[in-house]
Amino acid sequence: MNEAALTPSFDEPEAPKATRRSRSTLLKRLADVVCLPSSRINAFERSMTADLLVEMLRDANIGEREKVARRLAMLNEMPGVLVRLLLRDELPVARALLVDSEKLSDADLISCLYQATTEHRRLIAQRRGVSEVVADALIDMGEAAVIETLLRNELVKLSHQGVENIVAATRDAQHLIPLLLRRAELRPSHAYVMFWWADSDARRTILQRFAVSREILQDAVGDVFALASAEGWQDPLSRKALQFIERRQRNRAAIAKSPFDSLDEAVAAGEGGFTREIAEEISYLSGLKPMTGAKIFTDPGGEPLAILCKATGLPRACIRQLWRGLRRQEVDRTGATDANLERVLTVYDAIAVDRAQTVLRYWNWSLTSALTPALLKAIRDGDEGAVDEYSAPQRAAMLALSRDFGR
Repeated sequence: MNEAALTPSFDEPEAPKATRRSRSTLLKRLADVVCLPSSRINAFERSMTADLLVEMLRDANIGEREKVARRLAMLNEMPGVLVRLLLRDELPVARALLVDSEKLSDADLISCLYQATTEHRRLIAQRRGVSEVVADALIDMGEAAVIETLLRNELVKLSHQGVENIVAATRDAQHLIPLLLRRAELRPSHAYVMFWWADSDARRTILQRFAVSREILQDAVGDVFALASAEGWQDPLSRKALQFIERRQRNRAAIAKSPFDSLDEAVAAGEGGFTREIAEEISYLSGLKPMTGAKIFTDPGGEPLAILCKATGLPRACIRQLWRGLRRQEVDRTGATDANLERVLTVYDAIAVDRAQTVLRYWNWSLTSALTPALLKAIRDGDEGAVDEYSAPQRAAMLALSRDFGR
């Protein structure tokens, strides 16, 4: 009998069940050889056996492939050719490795996630101790179900860039926001941006957790204000930082140029109906740029109005004046205060002045000082792929304002 007669054709039909015993036994024995310790088999012999096993697995049925995968899952070091084949296999086969094998490398997992299915990626996201590089790759795929699995995995490590990418994803997957708010990796720079599209419950959590006091900063740099003043505030970098830290929120210099004698008067003028001019004057008098003011006044939830009033020392009644000027519903059908207005008033009552200033100044910093020509172009063009070119406030502005530029 010649050798050709012993070589099966890949076009041949599946072997009858009664004759599969030799195949099953051979697959098991080859897997056993691959699993032998280094003291009994050298690297070349293991590699040769793995190559032969791969050739058989390509045409084995799913049950046979799953058995081999389970056998190999316990290996500390699996031949790469086997890993690549089995991780990209159907879910029952890949699951044996993705769930049970602790020794898969980041390279193996990344190769799998880019070439397999969403369910494969969810299994990867469930693994213990998923590294930052693997988590970043999973997040980059943009699948809300996979990101949700990652956020629920307390053992996963999220990078700063990964968190930023999830923040961006929450615009269209808001159910991820509560999960992200529980993560220790979330920073104020992320939370303050996400605030703009978060619901009322998430906004309350953000204010409770991230609206921090600047008292330590104020104590640390208290003497620097006099130094900067003596220099005529000529250094733009220190001026910007000190403006964020200082206790005073209202812009006293703006009063001299304003048609109003005070911020309170400007708010009262707006009660009869907001105009662009009044909105800009309130912004200037509050120490804000018009872009920040516009974002606050057009926010559908209304909580930023409470932050504005508390930070600038405006009385509680000014919230109602602003509410009325913006033509928002004040009472419900029963004559009671509208639920949305009541929620905003509660925010005003709950937050301290210094903490409200922290939020307001971060918004003003991130939404205005960051608006360089390059950033504006990125917002309009949707060029979030160039995010590494921008500073933290620039990235904040890109996320928060992209919808305002018709994206």
